[in-house]
Amino acid sequence: MALVKDSLLLQAVRGSLGDEITIYERNGQIIIAKKRGPSKHKPTIRQLEARYKMKVAAAYAKAILEDPEIKAYYKSLAGPGQNAFNMAVKDAYRSPEIQQIHFEDTTVVVTAKDEFRVAAVDVRVVDVQGNVRERGKAVLGRNGVNWYYHAAELPPNGKVIIVAVDLPGNETVREVLLS
Repeated sequence: MALVKDSLLLQAVRGSLGDEITIYERNGQIIIAKKRGPSKHKPTIRQLEARYKMKVAAAYAKAILEDPEIKAYYKSLAGPGQNAFNMAVKDAYRSPEIQQIHFEDTTVVVTAKDEFRVAAVDVRVVDVQGNVRERGKAVLGRNGVNWYYHAAELPPNGKVIIVAVDLPGNETVREVLLS
């Protein structure tokens, strides 16, 4: 890859020259690179899964960027050489992470992070027979990372199921057994 500076010849040229090189512009700089061709190997299962995941992420980005507020949000997070579409694809590609779950009396405290933003945290309290005793949405704390859910009761030997959801709708589920 080569970066071109002050070339009148390449100022207006974009595209591929034969099967050898490709000339394109990114962030105001002209770049000359070797032209890539299709792979001669059959894709693996993981490659096919990654392609599908990228296809879904790109479709999400295309649809969500029609909302001017969300487009402005993603654009504000973009760095040099990036745009709102890149950020939306990146957000859709990764799920949120539930880092920690602890209890303060009957309050469930969930530490959830996402590279962009965790949109919601849902909590279900399940008894020992598997019946859902209560469910609801946790409230984001002042620190912007901890989510709080005040349960009426935490049944002994039951479990708490936490679902963290990000802006694109990716979910991460964690279960904690109560003793």
